[in-house]
Amino acid sequence: MPNTRAMTQRVELAAVMDRLAVDGLVTDYAVAVDDGDWTAYRQLFTSDGRADYRSAGGIEGDAGNVSSWLAENLRVFAMRQHLIVNRQVRFGILEQDTGDTARVQADYVNPMRLAAGHDDSAAGPPDFVCGGRYSFGLLRTDDGWRVREVVVREKWRRLPA
Repeated sequence: MPNTRAMTQRVELAAVMDRLAVDGLVTDYAVAVDDGDWTAYRQLFTSDGRADYRSAGGIEGDAGNVSSWLAENLRVFAMRQHLIVNRQVRFGILEQDTGDTARVQADYVNPMRLAAGHDDSAAGPPDFVCGGRYSFGLLRTDDGWRVREVVVREKWRRLPA
């Protein structure tokens, strides 16, 4: 009888490595938006990658157009901090290879402080807080995991008084 234990361990290790890479991609996404690093943001996407921020008052389109829109519209916030939690990862199949695609559903809370009238370095409570759920469609590429699509579903927001 052949020893299948070593093969099973390799498959399990590959699944863990993919899970860590996908988790890192979601974290990189949040950091790029929070830091306003729009070059890094665009590099997280596939060449045909799309983002949909319509439920949060934004736009839907290719990653380049959306990153330009975000750069312009998020300038009003001196501080942004995405907290992305409750990540559920499901790996899919593309062209008969297991694990080439992934769906990630993750909840977020996003406190932000307005820039107008605030010192960027001053500590203080956020002026604006929103929360909701991200839905990511990911693809394994030669360059690693990339975002094929992301849809934001804002569920709530608290505005300044």
